[in-house]
This record gives sequence, structure tokens and C-alpha cells, in this order.
Amino acid sequence: MSVSLYYSARRPAPLTAAESAAVERVVTAHRAAFPYPDEEDLCLYADPGDGPEDVLAGSTKLPADPDRALPVITHVLDAVTGLRRALPGAAWHVHLDDLDVPWDEDGGYGFGDDGF
Repeated sequence: MSVSLYYSARRPAPLTAAESAAVERVVTAHRAAFPYPDEEDLCLYADPGDGPEDVLAGSTKLPADPDRALPVITHVLDAVTGLRRALPGAAWHVHLDDLDVPWDEDGGYGFGDDGF
């Protein structure tokens, strides 16, 4: 059984050129530092959704190997935290299949004070 992490952002205004560049910087930095080149990493959809307010969406299928799953989740959530901070005013939904991932203004996305 596979588990995936999903992330999406909505807001009335489309991305500005500066925001698109900021998103690209986050994605590029994430991919350069991703620990497992043979696993799926941050994957943004070319078409973020059906509505005009859908500005960004993506998903990551997590590795079946538990020793790899936690580092991948942590790394991708760090990238999604960077994306959220690059897109002010967007409403975000981040979830691990049916489990919502909590947001902390200081720490970003994660599960509790100690991470997971």
C-alpha cells in the first residue's frame, strides 16, 4: 500500500512573476538537496487545479522503506514550508493521505514539537 503527501495552495490572485521565481528557487534548492535520487521528491503539477484560485498543487509518493520515508517526508515538508512562505495570502492544504499536516508559524509543516 502506498502513502502520498499532497499539497495545494489557493488564493484569488494568480502568482506574480516574483512569486513564480521564488517557487522555482525553492524547488531547485529542494531537488539539489534531496537525499534519495531514486525516490520521488517534490512534484508540482503543471495544472494546479480546476478553479481560477488554484495557484499551486503537487504530491509526493512516499517510499515503502520506513528508513527512507521519514527523511523524505521531512525534506518535502521543509520544501512545502518554503513554498508557503513564498506565497503570502494563499490558503494551504497539506495532508498525508487522510491526515492533515499541521502548520506552525515558527516551525512550518510537521507533526508536533519533536517533528514526527
